[in-house]
Amino acid sequence: MDTFEVPSLVDSPSNSNITDLLLERVATTPKLDLFELPKNDSWREVSGADFLEQVQALAKGFIAAGIQPGQAVAIMSKTRYEWTLCDFALWFAGAVSVPIYETSAPDQMQWILSDSDSVALIVENEDAYLRFEEIKDHAPLVRQVWRLDGDDLASLSRLGKEISADTLEMRRTAAKLDDLATIIYTSGTTGRPKGCELNHRGFVDLCRNAQLELPEVVYAGASTLLFLPLAHVLARFISVLCIYGGIKVGHQPDAKNVMPSMLSFKPTFLLAVPRVFEKVYNTAEQKAESTGKGAIFRKAARTAIAYSKALDTAQGPSLGLKMQFKFFDALVLKKLRAAMGGRVRYAVSGGAPLGTRLGHFYRALGLIVLEGYGLTETTAPALITRPSSIQIGKVGSPLPGCGIKIAPDGEILLRGSNLLRGYWRNPTATADAFDGDWFKTGDIGSLDENGYLSITGRKKELIVTAGGKNVAPTQLEDPLRADPIIGQAVVVGDRKPFVSALIFLDPEMLPLWLTNHQLDPKMTLEQACREPVVLAEVQEAVNRVNRRFSTAEQVRKFALVPADISEDTGHLTPSLKIKREKVLTDFDDFVEEIYASGAPTGGIDVLGE
Repeated sequence: MDTFEVPSLVDSPSNSNITDLLLERVATTPKLDLFELPKNDSWREVSGADFLEQVQALAKGFIAAGIQPGQAVAIMSKTRYEWTLCDFALWFAGAVSVPIYETSAPDQMQWILSDSDSVALIVENEDAYLRFEEIKDHAPLVRQVWRLDGDDLASLSRLGKEISADTLEMRRTAAKLDDLATIIYTSGTTGRPKGCELNHRGFVDLCRNAQLELPEVVYAGASTLLFLPLAHVLARFISVLCIYGGIKVGHQPDAKNVMPSMLSFKPTFLLAVPRVFEKVYNTAEQKAESTGKGAIFRKAARTAIAYSKALDTAQGPSLGLKMQFKFFDALVLKKLRAAMGGRVRYAVSGGAPLGTRLGHFYRALGLIVLEGYGLTETTAPALITRPSSIQIGKVGSPLPGCGIKIAPDGEILLRGSNLLRGYWRNPTATADAFDGDWFKTGDIGSLDENGYLSITGRKKELIVTAGGKNVAPTQLEDPLRADPIIGQAVVVGDRKPFVSALIFLDPEMLPLWLTNHQLDPKMTLEQACREPVVLAEVQEAVNRVNRRFSTAEQVRKFALVPADISEDTGHLTPSLKIKREKVLTDFDDFVEEIYASGAPTGGIDVLGE
């Protein structure tokens, strides 16, 4: 199969926009809690009616402050309640919101503010404000800056008291389905970020159809804890979907506090990238190891995975496997469920493949991971797994109103009402991105007979070895990162005689892992990269991954790099995608060393040895 389309389940009125999703929710269930705000060690509820009142007051404030219909206002903050409050208030005021990652450097801020013609900026705190101060002369259209950590929003609401309800309603209804709602800039893995023009239709149609298609997940009274950046399109879409669906939302921007927050908030579903699921598993395993229960945990995990796999067979799990699973579930797995709040049933995962091992583990745990696929250009999800037809290892089929086609060269093409209108002020890039009304994703994949998608990798990232073998690096990198000690892996080999990899240790997991192996937990990354026990662990991880591939596709040598690559170092995007060119440029000496020493031998190569 090379084409699969799913008709829309509902058509939105052409004169509607995103604000109608909130109004419909409040009209249906005004007292239903849509948010919970952290308050000491507990949470404080905010009903739909209360949220709408705050949105309307703030929108009047934006109008009184001079924000005009269609003007762009940027938001730069961690994930928090006020982010969504400002987002909806700007839409009620008829404005266009422009997200900026709160970790963005001043020059990144400058590009987005100037390119989008933003006339105002909302920042979280003094640190972000000072970054703006560095570049404000290069963003002359930004005439107002408001901070979330002070009294600015309250002052705006007071300022808007003289704005009439009729004026607000005129502003709220000015934008139609096909009008611009937001400009979201791409992560910039291969160059300067491009502004994706997303209209109201993409959010509205996707929300209405997703609620009908996924009633097990999207229902009034469900809850989720958002910790991914709201500047990312997926978290942004989910925040809008939750309001329309009546799902209570809590926010936790600090990754270190996610698990404690889950314990108190008790969400029914989660939104995360695969790295989060890997971290949860690896942390649980290493903590079990530190208490002498590592072998029991691994046995429980193997049993859980075997049990889940057996669920997909005609005969199902055997009686013996059922009994074994029940034993380990009571002994080990229920504790992990309790640590996640005890109510989580579903999770939405995107950004990269989760992998079958973790997919089966979490399903046995009672957490069904619905893998999705989409891009900024598709207003986030275009495809997602259905709870009633799980196919672990695939990213689902199109949502209603969306279509997918596989081009002759394997590239994934998408179309639907969720597609971007174009790239902001970049007609050349817009024209290059489309084949008729099909958007060219740049990803490579295949469809099965049910329209479920398997992703191979990025078209531009395919490695062609000197022997002519095509290798998709992500198929090697993703399973390598599943090892608890490996933070990142970057596969190399384009026009080289064999495939190799730069491997970076996980600095957060390393001390616990070293302790569990009777090694000094305070050793530096450089020391750890030369430690024989660490080298042996990484070699075994490489061996496990290599068993899945032909000799020409295997990682034949690797270099352990004594460095931490992250968003702060400029090597990862805010959504944790690798900036491949940046990594290969900055660590070129390691690559040169790998290939300078000739053909593969033992498989281990550390610069300086």
